[in-house]
Amino acid sequence: MASLPDTMADTALARLFVGDDASPDAVWFSLPGGRTLYDAGGRADQIYFLRAGRLGVIRRDEGQEPQFLGVIRPGEPAGEMSLLAAAPHSATVVALRDSEIVAVPREAFFAAAEHNPRLMMELARLMIRRTRQSGGQQSAAGQPSVYGFIGLRDGLAVRALVERLEAEIVAMGYSATTAGREALNAPTEWFSNVENAHDFVLYAAEADETAWKHLVGRQVDRLFLVGRGDQAPPPEESLASEPLRTQRLVDLVLLQKATQRAPAGSEAWLDATPAARLFHVRDHDVGDLRRLARTLAGKSVGLVLSGGGARAYAHIGAVRALREAGVPIDFVGGVSMGAIVAAGLAMGWDDQEINWRIRKAFVDSSPVDDIAVPVIAMTRGEKVRERLREHFGDEQISDLWLPFFCVSSNLTSGAYQLHRRGTLRHALRASISLPGVLPPFTQDNNVLVDGAVMKNFPADIMRAFHLGPIIGVDVSRGRSITAQDVAQPASVWRWLLSGEWRRGPPIVSLLMRAATVSTGRDLAAAREASDLLISPNLEGIEIRDWRAYEPAVEAGRIATAQALARLETPVVDLRRRPTREEAARNGAGATAVRP
Repeated sequence: MASLPDTMADTALARLFVGDDASPDAVWFSLPGGRTLYDAGGRADQIYFLRAGRLGVIRRDEGQEPQFLGVIRPGEPAGEMSLLAAAPHSATVVALRDSEIVAVPREAFFAAAEHNPRLMMELARLMIRRTRQSGGQQSAAGQPSVYGFIGLRDGLAVRALVERLEAEIVAMGYSATTAGREALNAPTEWFSNVENAHDFVLYAAEADETAWKHLVGRQVDRLFLVGRGDQAPPPEESLASEPLRTQRLVDLVLLQKATQRAPAGSEAWLDATPAARLFHVRDHDVGDLRRLARTLAGKSVGLVLSGGGARAYAHIGAVRALREAGVPIDFVGGVSMGAIVAAGLAMGWDDQEINWRIRKAFVDSSPVDDIAVPVIAMTRGEKVRERLREHFGDEQISDLWLPFFCVSSNLTSGAYQLHRRGTLRHALRASISLPGVLPPFTQDNNVLVDGAVMKNFPADIMRAFHLGPIIGVDVSRGRSITAQDVAQPASVWRWLLSGEWRRGPPIVSLLMRAATVSTGRDLAAAREASDLLISPNLEGIEIRDWRAYEPAVEAGRIATAQALARLETPVVDLRRRPTREEAARNGAGATAVRP
């Protein structure tokens, strides 16, 4: 086995695994790309050291999307947290490319640590650095830093696009470089050196650069396939390595005409590629380019909006405050009425358009006054269906300008249903189908109802495919229903004549509040996933009071402005990863490979 470069052998941790002073119990082995080093739940009876290659850390919680936590780079350990805690591994670690690994048994490691305290000091520094990079949450890995971009059609000028992304990343204060096919015949050491010398490395390959684009597909932490949205997708070609495909680390970028009102035909592109995420970039649009650059740098902002009936009007005020403060919104997701507002953002509605559309659909007349004989629900649901059609048409989720998701509850499977593709209004109809109030939405023989029933605040879902800061707005907390709200009307005739029946009978409040009460476990998961949690003061705003628009919007605006004012750093920097120079200065990168 070749010895480590000097830059990798200058730490006590590295010397434990390789070199003349290595532990006699150290065992070297190769791990082909795509193979698993260890699974979540397995015994932590060894500590591993990555000599060459790249490892990915994946968490798979039952019933949730796999979450890519980050990468382990050459010169860094794996499995150290579980080893020190004497606990099972909390995540699965796989090889993203062919890797060389050295393992030392638990007993040998602790024996070496007794003789050399620097081992524990370096591990502590590494864990602190990783925790800082992950926004205060314990993580066994750093963020991805090597990205590839491959054109799927001739004439896309991928290199020019990537160089613009590089410039945006450099403007954020990071070091970055772009490499193209001139690196095709470079030795393996060249790739290691350039990746060790920069915070970010971007590899660009045009569609006709056959050998180079296949090398790029095997060399990166995450791969972006680039096409034009106004063209048909090409025949499927296996460009990503097996580990990238298996771990869903392949994304799609569709270039769109600057004058295009909305993308179209994106579903065909998703069918033709193994993309986990889709990004639309308009020609010459600096905003779209910066959004993608923020995503690469881990500074993109995800916004999650909870359900809460009429109280969800507060989300509109929250969005206004964020926009006024210049906070970008890059990913959006929501539940029930929160999904309605989030969908408007994803479609590109400005404040004025959101205002008049929500007023027309929900404020000017009640959406739930088409009372029915309660065989399946209190209403027929026709008004809601027609209003969704009026405002969202036949738009596909994949054709939205922003990455979007919403959640419904699948009563057939007994789990939440994640909507990231398909017809937008159908997904929204499922997400707002409150049991007993609206008839359920059926799809592929599944019965779907309001997402709030099983997951009213899905910040943890956003975290599964978004590494940047997350803002969560929860309008379900606090007093939203009292005994007076569910009291039987003293006179049914007076109730009818007053027009109060248009809000629905008091049972509607009871059903809506019962569905939007988040459990302690869900709230804890949402708080853990949210970097900025906003809870507007909505006392006195009843959950079915569809005319309480202005006070709810203002409550959301005030709460968001106050939350932003309390921050000591801009939202985009809440999970900011340090540069290599910063990590070296504060001593937190003692075990990382340094140029």
